[in-house]
Amino acid sequence: MKGEKWDVIVSTHFLPAEIVATLRKKRKTQVPQILVTTDFETHRLWVHKPVELYTTATDEGAAYLATFGVDPEKIRVTGIPIHPKFSEPGDRAAALKAHDLDGTRPIVLQLAGGFGVGPIEQLYRGLLDLKTPLQIVAVCGKNEKTLAKLKTINVPTHHKAKLMGFTTQMDELLTAADLVLTKPGGLTTSEVLARGAAMAIVNPIPGQESRNSDYLLENGAAIKINNLATMGLKLEPLLADRKRLETLKANAKRLGHPQAAFDVARLVLEMA
Repeated sequence: MKGEKWDVIVSTHFLPAEIVATLRKKRKTQVPQILVTTDFETHRLWVHKPVELYTTATDEGAAYLATFGVDPEKIRVTGIPIHPKFSEPGDRAAALKAHDLDGTRPIVLQLAGGFGVGPIEQLYRGLLDLKTPLQIVAVCGKNEKTLAKLKTINVPTHHKAKLMGFTTQMDELLTAADLVLTKPGGLTTSEVLARGAAMAIVNPIPGQESRNSDYLLENGAAIKINNLATMGLKLEPLLADRKRLETLKANAKRLGHPQAAFDVARLVLEMA
């Protein structure tokens, strides 16, 4: 940091923002910074001074940030920045073809993060137990052991299943998906909303993810599965009701900010 002459610092996590703010208070640097919050409600940990500008995911996040003493003039609602691929219109027909998926039945995308954590096998078996014919895509991330285990499980004849490890084609898979079974992390949720897929929320981490969950439920873009034992009870009627599923998808699309990365970048350039 001392060896380069930076025009502006962009922090997407509260810890580096705190470090930069501390250095500025000690007059070891005077580089301005923008703090890009990455959850749908802004926690007190995000507040540091001095920070020239904050970006938030939602109006609620902006309002909450202001209650901590942040000047509203220093807050912009942009959404959470995600990969530029999501700013381009998704071609569902092309995505279906690229991944050999059946578009005549609901497509459920099961996610477990890049490292493949959580009750992946239990969720997959729960999907296979459903009576509604599905195309299931289970992404296990870098968890090769679980991926190998899923491959040994028999798929009922009324379902189709595609099993994957780590992938960089999430934009295509989300374009094809009707429903995404996942934890509601800030970035994952933002990608799902940008592609207009409904969400079935499982295992939110208490705190930021539970608040992300609240936001999705309040806005009619998701359902929540509180325990695996009731997964079928929650999913079966939704997947069998195409109209209700399409309503959730439309609400998700309405909440999406596919241009967020570009909006933040423009703010950075204006400050620089």
